[in-house]
Amino acid sequence: MIGAFQIGFLEIRLLDLIDILMVGALIYQLYRLVWGSLAFNIFLGLLIVYLVTIVVRALNMELLSGILGQFINVGVIAVLIVFQPEVRRFLLYIGRSSRFSRESIWNKLSIRKWRLSTEKEIEINAIIKAVDKLSRTNTGALIVIAITSKLQFIANTGVILNARISSTLLESIFYKNNPLHDGAVIIAENKILAAKCILPVSENPDLPSHLGMRHRAAVGITEHSDALSIVVSEERGQISYAYQGQLYLNIDTDLLKETLLKALLEALED
Repeated sequence: MIGAFQIGFLEIRLLDLIDILMVGALIYQLYRLVWGSLAFNIFLGLLIVYLVTIVVRALNMELLSGILGQFINVGVIAVLIVFQPEVRRFLLYIGRSSRFSRESIWNKLSIRKWRLSTEKEIEINAIIKAVDKLSRTNTGALIVIAITSKLQFIANTGVILNARISSTLLESIFYKNNPLHDGAVIIAENKILAAKCILPVSENPDLPSHLGMRHRAAVGITEHSDALSIVVSEERGQISYAYQGQLYLNIDTDLLKETLLKALLEALED
């Protein structure tokens, strides 16, 4: 048979190798999505239950095997429920990577890409300037920057603005006497889309216990989407950001700018 070879009594085809490589790549991407999050611990728990089920069946322990078997039978539904944020992020990743349209091809042209990257840098500079000012004045803030999804559902929980991105506007929104200051600002498609938005709160038990709702909401939105969120602490003015379900505390504006540029420009290249 063409493309096949023997290892002992096993016959391995070229398609088998491709199959193994594809499964390996899929497992690696899933590992990247759940690593360091609450889902990773749940994944390990499910794996242990599955391994125990195999051992119990091998030992013919019928009662325990039956109980664990019922648990395994609903495994797919349980995985979809428990890993809902991770499944959503995985599908977003697949969809973003497989886009094939006139716009995506045009984005890859050097002149177009240069213009878009320049626009993004101007927007990021305005965001960084506002965050720096908010930090120095100990003004609490929560800013969510959409990467590929517009986050329209989240934006609809607040007040729609559709305003041009400017540091002055961002600073004024989070001014303590402004009625829009309580909640998150959504930035999407080169605009301040909405303010006073309600975000999903992370239930990750590994987050430091001293963190308040603002930080947990910042992590929560990145668990449900590919957005990046920025937090300014009201107590100390410390800057943090959350991305892909991970929280990075007490960073400086240089690192924040570098991270934002990297995330947004990677989205342009996909």
